[in-house]
Amino acid sequence: MDYFYLTDSGKVRSHNEDSVIVVKNASGEYLLAVADGMGGHRGGEIASSIAISHVGKRFLDMGSVGTKEDAIRWISDSSREANALIYKYTNEHPESTGMGTTLVVAIMTNKFLLFGNIGDSSGYVYKKKKLHKITADHTLVNLLVKSGELTEEEAKDHPRKNVLMKALGANITVDIDIFDVETDIDGVMLCSDGLTNMLEEEQIAKVLSEKNSLEDRLSKLITKSNNRGGTDNISVAFLEKKNGVVK
Repeated sequence: MDYFYLTDSGKVRSHNEDSVIVVKNASGEYLLAVADGMGGHRGGEIASSIAISHVGKRFLDMGSVGTKEDAIRWISDSSREANALIYKYTNEHPESTGMGTTLVVAIMTNKFLLFGNIGDSSGYVYKKKKLHKITADHTLVNLLVKSGELTEEEAKDHPRKNVLMKALGANITVDIDIFDVETDIDGVMLCSDGLTNMLEEEQIAKVLSEKNSLEDRLSKLITKSNNRGGTDNISVAFLEKKNGVVK
């Protein structure tokens, strides 16, 4: 198993409000997580950092995530705990009112693959040189698409495409969506919308299918996104299977 992650402020934003992590615990299980923060006074940067720090530390503190059912509970519990920590920080620092963050996570073991998400950061599986989106965005525009009020094409350039319906820190309680996915894949990718707003899935998959190092491929994705405008922070994490085995 090979993995790498990168985050970049982009070409427009003055600072980076994204946070990203990939970690392996003592049992050889992997956690990937990406958070895209929002809020003034660097609130988004704080919110995303709180979320990623919490889930990362909690994962490493466990010897194993246990069964699939245990892992599902872990994703749900750790996201609620991160939400409570962000909400508490906001109450203690009034200047941070309105801050929050998206969160997308993936847990990969030899027996199962789970994704969880809140907001519009995305989780994909990579198989046979193609990307397949697993998560569903919690955005106003996506809600309108599901209700039939907008088409997929209209949604791409809608002026309110980034309006979130759900995020960590926005409410006292929050529920994360969890997806159970087959493990017969070639890789797992998580990213913030700074990548997917700049590049189509086919363009991303083409870069991922190149033969150079994973670090070089992710660097190329960041460069391409910036060359297309880099209008937002850009984060990407990728976990690549070697010979079909999780090690």
